[in-house]
Amino acid sequence: MEKIEHTTISTNGINMHVASIGSGPVILFLHGFPDLWYSWRHQLLSFADLGYRAIAPDLRGYGDSDSPPSPESYTILHIVGDLVGLLNSLGVDRVFLVGHDWGAIVAWWLCMIRPDRVKALVNTSVVFNPRNPSVKPVDAFRALFGDDYYICRFQEPGEIEEDFAQMDTKKLINRFFTSRNPSPPCIPKTLGFRGLPDPPALPAWLTEQDVSFYADKFNQKGFTGGLNYYRALNLSWELTAPWAGQQIKVPVKFIVGDLDITYNIPGTKEYIHEGGLKKHVPFLQEVVVMEGVGHFLQQEKPEEVTDHIYGFFKKF
Repeated sequence: MEKIEHTTISTNGINMHVASIGSGPVILFLHGFPDLWYSWRHQLLSFADLGYRAIAPDLRGYGDSDSPPSPESYTILHIVGDLVGLLNSLGVDRVFLVGHDWGAIVAWWLCMIRPDRVKALVNTSVVFNPRNPSVKPVDAFRALFGDDYYICRFQEPGEIEEDFAQMDTKKLINRFFTSRNPSPPCIPKTLGFRGLPDPPALPAWLTEQDVSFYADKFNQKGFTGGLNYYRALNLSWELTAPWAGQQIKVPVKFIVGDLDITYNIPGTKEYIHEGGLKKHVPFLQEVVVMEGVGHFLQQEKPEEVTDHIYGFFKKF
């Protein structure tokens, strides 16, 4: 870990913290919520040994990157703009791209808006969902799962932050990372995250040192930046109307765990396996479903995920 270099890059009006290691073709890794560059720690080291330059930023609002206060500063156009500016600052023309969770959503949209900057994409956990012109995304989630669905609960500024503040951050991180319940996460206001059962003992793939790293950063930064991605969902929907109906036209491999909540959303398995995803991502070449694996697959099964990524990118 001490070999990983840490720099700060000015991009799109913010300062972005970037972890990087190695030399060679560039792989850009994008994390999700509640996560940091650190979620790619295993892949950074492995791909440096494999002859790549591996780069993982703290996205806007996370870790040691700037965290603008307004939710309106977290649309998908802001985040994609940060990454284009990052590549420009580094003098990198095109990258191999890997995303997870919110990072997967950002990766889809980077490929949509700037396919000229991406050689190939390995995306994990979150499928590409085309823009529905008739309903905003938060409204759609509320109609499907009700007001207690976590994305709906995240909408009111300050409410979930207050809930999180009543818990030990290490326990909260543990709860997020080790959940094995594939059902849609619904959290009644009367219960809150603080009212959930204590998390289990740490699994072998997540150490006390790992949990402490995350907890320390979120204790310093807070969760508002990450939550603002959810609060900007409807605004992003409004701003991305010009791309309605456009396909993702870069080579793609998609990986998901069979215990991931994203894979178990009603209709998702059919969408992936019966041609729906291929319709919108015509250069989709491979789909991998990892058995017995949850949401944070790149940390839970780092060697397998690295092998899947490397096996795909070495074709190009």
